[in-house]
Amino acid sequence: MNHRLQWDIFCKVIDNYGDIGVCWRLAADLATRGHRVRLWVDDAGALQWMAPGGCDNVQVVAWTQPFDLQAADLASQPCDVLIEAFGCDADPEFIAACADQQSANGLKPVWINLEYLSAEAYVERCHALPSRVQRGPAAGWNKWFFYPGFTAATGGLLREPGLADRQARFDRQAWLAAQGIAFRGERLVSLFCYEPGALPGLLKQMDQHGLDGEPVHLLVAAGRASHAVQATFNDKTGLLRNTSGHKQLSISYLPQLTQNEFDHLLWACDLNFVRGEDSLVRALWAGKPLVWQIYPQDDAAHLAKLDAFLDLLEAPPSLRRFHQAWNRVGAGDEAALDGRRDLQDWQACVRSARERLMHQNDLCTKLLSFVAKNR
Repeated sequence: MNHRLQWDIFCKVIDNYGDIGVCWRLAADLATRGHRVRLWVDDAGALQWMAPGGCDNVQVVAWTQPFDLQAADLASQPCDVLIEAFGCDADPEFIAACADQQSANGLKPVWINLEYLSAEAYVERCHALPSRVQRGPAAGWNKWFFYPGFTAATGGLLREPGLADRQARFDRQAWLAAQGIAFRGERLVSLFCYEPGALPGLLKQMDQHGLDGEPVHLLVAAGRASHAVQATFNDKTGLLRNTSGHKQLSISYLPQLTQNEFDHLLWACDLNFVRGEDSLVRALWAGKPLVWQIYPQDDAAHLAKLDAFLDLLEAPPSLRRFHQAWNRVGAGDEAALDGRRDLQDWQACVRSARERLMHQNDLCTKLLSFVAKNR
């Protein structure tokens, strides 16, 4: 596709910022490839720290109720591609405006429902299937289901051009110094999580034994992860509130990080604990040992999704056991690391998966190809 398109991406922020994080990465990736993007979002507050500099050719538009169609100039910049992210529905007023656009110039947008990421088998079956719109001003149009995924038969993963080169130029020591993090050769571990039941046991293990027999410096993300760590410092766990009293564990609490700085955090660490969708993908690209806390669901449906990911990862038994303990409600001390042997196995597993995934086209490239075929 060699001409510039206008993309309209609709995003509702449910919780934990994963929705807006993925949508912003996609919008910025499209923009750097020469396209224009209107990002309609009901709560753009997280972008103030996630992407404070914005991005050329990305216009963030407040998605208000009642809907404000005048917030974007569809008359001069009609919609070429409409993306509804993660099951949200664009407002009827916007769809009607797109139908008027078709009446005027004969063009209708390629309408895409961008789904959640999963490694489950249904993703390949359902990816790129159309659904005919039955009623309303867009009756007769197709809405296409686009599934991100880990195989060539899916929509791929977000990976901006030049990511590997940027990582190759990364200076770990300089970055740590710029963050004010005193580094004395410890094992660096990042923690971005919800409230795993196994967290107190893991911190106690690190405090008593370190990692690989070496001290651990834990870099804790702002928000729920920081609150979860601070909540473990009590008599029940045996951990001390004063971090200077720890034996093998020191802790730094990080501020909110931009998306680029979050990448740097993952690149700097020897082991990364991540949560949700966006940070999992970034941890895969980092190529370091990782542990994923999947978003918990009441019916435990998330555990099948976790198993499918571990199957795709070709995870060794120790990594499977740790993930199962880390994601189990009410887990105690089961999430234990066997030091050097575990990390070596996990490192080899993640690097092998990263190599396989790097040979596949990324999500933005696949989207552009899909749109070109269906306009």
